[in-house]
Amino acid sequence: MNKCELTGNLTKDPELKTTTSGLSVCNFTIAVSRRFKNQNGEREADFIPVVAWKQTAEFVAKYLRKGNRAGVVGSIQTRSYDAQDGTRRYVTEVIADEVESLTPKDQPRAEDDPGYVPPAEPRRAAQSAKPTAPPADEIDEDLPF
Repeated sequence: MNKCELTGNLTKDPELKTTTSGLSVCNFTIAVSRRFKNQNGEREADFIPVVAWKQTAEFVAKYLRKGNRAGVVGSIQTRSYDAQDGTRRYVTEVIADEVESLTPKDQPRAEDDPGYVPPAEPRRAAQSAKPTAPPADEIDEDLPF
């Protein structure tokens, strides 16, 4: 079984692209705090690259920004490619099946607070047969995120 669940803050704005076949793909990185503090009493973070496809990619690009807290459910994938200098490069990333915005619309960005836990109900997007975004009549066009 290959399934992971991550909660963290986006390190920069997501990048939405379209493949030559017309599929939406969105790349972003989330900083996930480690469970334990280091010898200096500081909580370190891991920076996890995430790739979302189709409706999930469009949801991420529309609603998430740098500093927003997000929940990601997906699978870990490794791939390799030949770099321009001829060396073989390896990439490990999470392929997102579901992404939730965990930053309430009326809450400031949590860029400086790695332990922030929001009280509001999240919005969700998924690539499966589940609904991928809120119904059109429920979307508030003035959302700050």
